[in-house]
Amino acid sequence: MARKKILLLLKPLDAYPSQKFTCSSSADVSRHHKAFSHLKNRALAHKNAISFCQNILKKKHLDYKAIFRNDLDGPIRDVDLVISAGGDGTLLQASHLMDDCIPILGVNSDPTSAEEVTQWSEDFDATRSTGHLCAATVHNFEEVLDSIIVSHSEPSEVARMGIHVNSKLISVSALNDVLLAHPSPAAVSRFSFKIQRDKEASSSLVHCRSSGLRVSTPAGSTAAMLSGGGYTMPILSKELQYMVREPISPGATAHLMHGAVKVNETMSITWLCGEGFMYIDGSHVAHPFQLGDTIELSSTAPPLKIYLPSNFPSH
Repeated sequence: MARKKILLLLKPLDAYPSQKFTCSSSADVSRHHKAFSHLKNRALAHKNAISFCQNILKKKHLDYKAIFRNDLDGPIRDVDLVISAGGDGTLLQASHLMDDCIPILGVNSDPTSAEEVTQWSEDFDATRSTGHLCAATVHNFEEVLDSIIVSHSEPSEVARMGIHVNSKLISVSALNDVLLAHPSPAAVSRFSFKIQRDKEASSSLVHCRSSGLRVSTPAGSTAAMLSGGGYTMPILSKELQYMVREPISPGATAHLMHGAVKVNETMSITWLCGEGFMYIDGSHVAHPFQLGDTIELSSTAPPLKIYLPSNFPSH
């Protein structure tokens, strides 16, 4: 069996706030001290998880290279497996630089403890890293890795969203979702959209005034889309889900403010504000556009090969 080449992609060690809070009372001092200690503990948990993963890779004599995600500035190539150590954010960032040939395994380096959240609920939010797409933690990393190495585990192919602006393909494909909105959150976003099939309209043109438009993949349907009132999609579905955010007086088109884009369909949006931004998989990747620009969204992008958690529902 050929020796596997692995890229270990790491969430930065300085991702957690290090500056102490300004307090106005003794009660605040106590509460903020607890919150700050929690953040320090989170940073330590992440650092220890990185060391743990590296020790396992060394123990198995695997050829690996570790790099922090902020130092990665080009496409990921010439490796057999990417392991992201952090949370969903690190995995999402890695996906933007990957094609459909290399699989990825997510390791949640700092998972949330339900007991801890309950214990500190009166003082601060003790939620830790979200690892919805991460198949491993330090508790099962070696077991999951062994299964991959001997080819007992196969990656799933998860849909990504292809994005065109004025017929030009954007290099980044969305794994979770895209948000189209005015750069000011208090401003009204004006746009029109229609669903097309084979370049022909399969829906009427819908005119919107709202706080923006969100479109998600199945992987992203459990995130902001679900929080906004959407539904969870089967992870292996190839459809997209869209939702107009806070529509203003939709009237007869109210039933069209939330819907699906089928496998062979494209959602075409015409932007009718002076300026706008498209946020891809969160706030880190933002693409500007302007009045009259056309944005096309579909599930035609190459899928991502990902090792999903064993208990992940596929239907």
